[in-house]
Amino acid sequence: MVSEQQTKANWLTGGGEVGELIRAKDWSTTPLGPIEAWPQSLRTAVSLCLSSTFPILIAWGPEDIQIYNDAYRPICGPKHPEAIGQNFKICWATALPVVGDAFDRAHEGEGTYIRDQRMFLDRYGYLEEAFMTFSFSPIGVESGEVGGVFHPISETTDKVLGARRTAVLRDLSAGIAKCQSIEELCQAITQRYESIALDLPFFLFYQLHGNTLLRKGVAGLEAASAMAPEAIELGSTSGWPFEAVLQSQANTEVPDLLTRFGAQPAGPYPEIPTSAMLLPIMVVGSDRPFGFLIAGVSARRALDAEYSDFYALLSNAVSTAVGNVVAYQHEQHKAEELAEIDRAKTAFFSNVSHEFRTPLTLMVGPLEDALADRDEPLGDAQRKRLEVTHRNSLRLLKLVNALLDFSRIEAGRAKASFAATDLATLTEDLSGVFRSAIEKAGLHYDVRVDDLGEPVYLDRDMWEKIVFNLLSNAFKFTLSGRIGVTLTRVGDIARLEISDTGTGIAAEELPRVFERFHRIENSQGRTYEGTGIGLAMIQELVKLHKGQIGVTSTPGVGSTFYVEMPFGKEHVPVESLAGINPTAPGIGNDAAHTLGTSYIQEALGWLPEAEQPAASLPVQKAASRDADDVTPIRIVLADDNTDMRGYLKRLLENYATVEACGDGEAAYQAICRE
Repeated sequence: MVSEQQTKANWLTGGGEVGELIRAKDWSTTPLGPIEAWPQSLRTAVSLCLSSTFPILIAWGPEDIQIYNDAYRPICGPKHPEAIGQNFKICWATALPVVGDAFDRAHEGEGTYIRDQRMFLDRYGYLEEAFMTFSFSPIGVESGEVGGVFHPISETTDKVLGARRTAVLRDLSAGIAKCQSIEELCQAITQRYESIALDLPFFLFYQLHGNTLLRKGVAGLEAASAMAPEAIELGSTSGWPFEAVLQSQANTEVPDLLTRFGAQPAGPYPEIPTSAMLLPIMVVGSDRPFGFLIAGVSARRALDAEYSDFYALLSNAVSTAVGNVVAYQHEQHKAEELAEIDRAKTAFFSNVSHEFRTPLTLMVGPLEDALADRDEPLGDAQRKRLEVTHRNSLRLLKLVNALLDFSRIEAGRAKASFAATDLATLTEDLSGVFRSAIEKAGLHYDVRVDDLGEPVYLDRDMWEKIVFNLLSNAFKFTLSGRIGVTLTRVGDIARLEISDTGTGIAAEELPRVFERFHRIENSQGRTYEGTGIGLAMIQELVKLHKGQIGVTSTPGVGSTFYVEMPFGKEHVPVESLAGINPTAPGIGNDAAHTLGTSYIQEALGWLPEAEQPAASLPVQKAASRDADDVTPIRIVLADDNTDMRGYLKRLLENYATVEACGDGEAAYQAICRE
């Protein structure tokens, strides 16, 4: 049966559950009075409110009695239904510090609109951080005055918090992504604490070492807090359920902080956080957590699904950063081990090179004396044997010296002795050493050295090695055409160019030409011998002079290596200056003579003309061929070392007809001819 109250409010229809509550409420006990006495302006406003699907509240009269619709109910939370008919300012007292002024202005006839306003609402038994977009509009009455306030509103808490937390994670991830230690990572989080404190009131980072957890970072808490001991043994009564999380390896809420630790102030709000998330930090490849991140839960937000997702993403971001740290430290450890091995290798090369050099020097000296002895001249056979021994002793000494120089450079012990040098005269003298070998090979040799106008400060021995190496390379890979040497002044540098018409270097190989131990595959030259350190060594020698070295090349056309040395001595360390006369002879010292001789002897060994018949060694008579042998023996041997070919040929030619070839291709052609 329809009540008298409902009959009198027959204008008040719809509105769902809230409409039923409004129609059933005895309004005569409120400042608004019975419904049938409500002014038309109030009736119109309430009808509009109830028929809308948008959250709307009306505050009417001097007492601001509030009426709202079904859509507004979620904003009230547990305050519904008692909030219907309640004074707006009493119901929403906690929001008045931010909305009170706008509300009062609406009573004065001024409308306002506020977007994503942060406020704290007491609707679930605690002050909850919330965000609202709303307006306050005055409602006029028949007298022309303001009778109430029309208040449409929408809650944007999820949207604003989602955007804020996304920004927090983005900034935090960027800040810790490149950290190289756990301490640096924790420091990066601490530095960003102010920007994340609203969602993360405190944090603790513990690293797991065996069964011990060591605190590496803390923010938002006192360092002496009961929640943040410096070290925790697994199994002890620390208050944190590490063992359970160690087993589950799942993000776990710890809801009873007050019971576990007592009142421990933390975070930006006066209220003490009552719960936290214990997040295991996992590293790829490990089945045990690296450590744990303890992240506080805001005292003014409930741990809902969106908030839990935030902690999951936080855990992933920190785990990724920790994984990067572990990977970096692993690589650093490997690099240190490799560096230690490299240092040991360099020291070994340096020591063994010294050990080699002493007996080699004692071999080369007596050999030179024997070859130069006029009082007791050698027979032809003995002389040729000693010449082979001498040549290869010089070559071995050259290789050992190069290895020693390179090991010194690698160890950082190479020191240059800079002296003012007539570079034009020195370079012309050094270039002349190679003239006979180059012309004997049928190549045109062009040396053009300009007057530079002033001396160049450099280490003369190092310059000799640079020039000899480049000329040796040009000769090795130039089978026909020309080799050119030019020295010119270009501005404030002296530029040496050594060009050739040799086989050239492929474009993809050019960036690696000066790498140590790198050898260009399938390159056609006079020999395949080589250590792969020559160009790498002279590049380091050039760097010691603050100069530059480079190469341009076209396969089949030729190559040009250039070296640029600066004038002046501003780049020269004072302790490295040597007082040498710039007009001193170019290569008159014994070391330079020996160095040049070793390069020339090696270069001459690459020429076919260098393959001279050597005296036969004594052989057993029974092994020689019988004159009546109807099946003559023919041997084809291949080796890229001239002296080795000659030695093997001498050993075998009393047994067979021997043809020695410089490479496998020539040996194959010799076999095909027969």
